Amino acid sequence: MNKILALIVVSFCAMQSFAQNPIYYLLVGTYTTGSKSEGIYIYKFNPNKGEATFISKATGIQDPSYLCISKDEKFVYAVNETHGDKSGQLSAYSFDKKKGELTLLNTQPTGGDDPCYVSIDSSGKNVVVANYSGGNLAVFKTNTDGSLQPYAQLLAHDGYGVNVDRQGMPHPHSVVFSPDEKYIFCADLGNDRLYQYNFKASEKMPLTENATPYYTIEDGYGPRHLTFSPDGKTAYLMNELSGKIIAYSYDGNKLTPIQTIVSDNTAVKGDKGSADIHLTPNGKFLYSSNRGTANDIAIFKTQTDGTLVEAGHQQVAIQPRNFMIDPTGHFLLAASQGGNTIQIFIINKNYGLLQDTGVKIDVEKPVCLKMVPVN
Repeated sequence: MNKILALIVVSFCAMQSFAQNPIYYLLVGTYTTGSKSEGIYIYKFNPNKGEATFISKATGIQDPSYLCISKDEKFVYAVNETHGDKSGQLSAYSFDKKKGELTLLNTQPTGGDDPCYVSIDSSGKNVVVANYSGGNLAVFKTNTDGSLQPYAQLLAHDGYGVNVDRQGMPHPHSVVFSPDEKYIFCADLGNDRLYQYNFKASEKMPLTENATPYYTIEDGYGPRHLTFSPDGKTAYLMNELSGKIIAYSYDGNKLTPIQTIVSDNTAVKGDKGSADIHLTPNGKFLYSSNRGTANDIAIFKTQTDGTLVEAGHQQVAIQPRNFMIDPTGHFLLAASQGGNTIQIFIINKNYGLLQDTGVKIDVEKPVCLKMVPVN
């Protein structure tokens, strides 16, 4: 970053009174196959300056793409997105927050190829994985030291979709807990369904079929990622193939669709390649990433009823697979898998628009971004 841009970022942060914000660790999951990446990278992110400093890396594990962090911030779990002779794996790490270092505890098979998403409940006792090419999801119990037991439950999906190239079989793409953790929602790109499972953390097999096992999504949409509003009253589903977002009202038990809105507004037909979706901590703005030909972040303002109004689009580096909003809500970090970079943008607090700080973190094939406070 040049000196002028640095001054712009620092001055902006000073005006916004960012000085009280804590420093965070930024954990970056990557693809190692066919790249120079060595594993999981850890940086210190300073939201008072909009800067990131490299701290350490965890090596020796193949394709640790998607990550989740336990509520007590002592453990990190990473899917190893592998297939074929080396089927999918899930790795458990202890996290030394004083040093900013990960130590591998153990690795377990996930029961399916290409695990692409992992979530953990608030108790830290249940870790859930979506096996994209396996067509199933797996639940793991943890030991007191954070290590993983062999999966306790493996649930297979069935069916297929209309897109012969992408939907020939089920493809679970995310597993997300409801705000009260009564349910787990699983978006399946392959069969155009959003599954809802009952969840009981204390049970040996914590997932059971809900009275409404799944919600049917329009043909060819390809459900990918789901996120809930901070108040838990609305959920938003990103659909990869159609490039559209479905907004749902949520009453604590079921989802009711209230709006479908375009994320990728390019004229290209077919697979849009839309990817990730997140809200600011105050729930005022929603963002979604579009790969394909768009390579942008779509920006929406949320309304009181949970519906969305488009506010704009921000161009980013190629293939923005994942992004995150820092806990202060002041910055958006966009991980561009194809661009081998993480770009840092300032979020306009009034309109939600993004300002490129010019700060970039150079890392090969970034896939997933997570943050925890240093102290």
